[in-house]
Amino acid sequence: MTETFPQSDTMLALIARRFRMLSEPYRLRLLQLLESGEKTVTEMVNTLDGNQPNVSKHLQLLHDSGLVSRRREGTSIYYGIADPMVLSLCEMVCRNTMERARQELDELNDAQVSSGRRSGKPKSRKVGRP
Repeated sequence: MTETFPQSDTMLALIARRFRMLSEPYRLRLLQLLESGEKTVTEMVNTLDGNQPNVSKHLQLLHDSGLVSRRREGTSIYYGIADPMVLSLCEMVCRNTMERARQELDELNDAQVSSGRRSGKPKSRKVGRP
């Protein structure tokens, strides 16, 4: 990392607010839906098999934090991704989480194989990835 991020209390509070918006799995699901393009609340409710008040509440929070945009077209309101960086951030966290899970699984498998050798049990096959 070559740049450091701003250290002012105000900036750190803004950054923390954005991360709080991403701490709710349902909001992440909404962002995932919007990754493919703008959608109405009704479309998102139907896709998530959710309820309109809950979807609207989370979209309002995402909009207020600047992560989601909205525009009116006739009687419909369309929501979209306002800051594409949020998708990049989610992808980075997802990749990192998957890699850590793989490493933990490998470590568990290695420990299981090692303990099997010490106890005289036949060597067990690794579980997980081929």
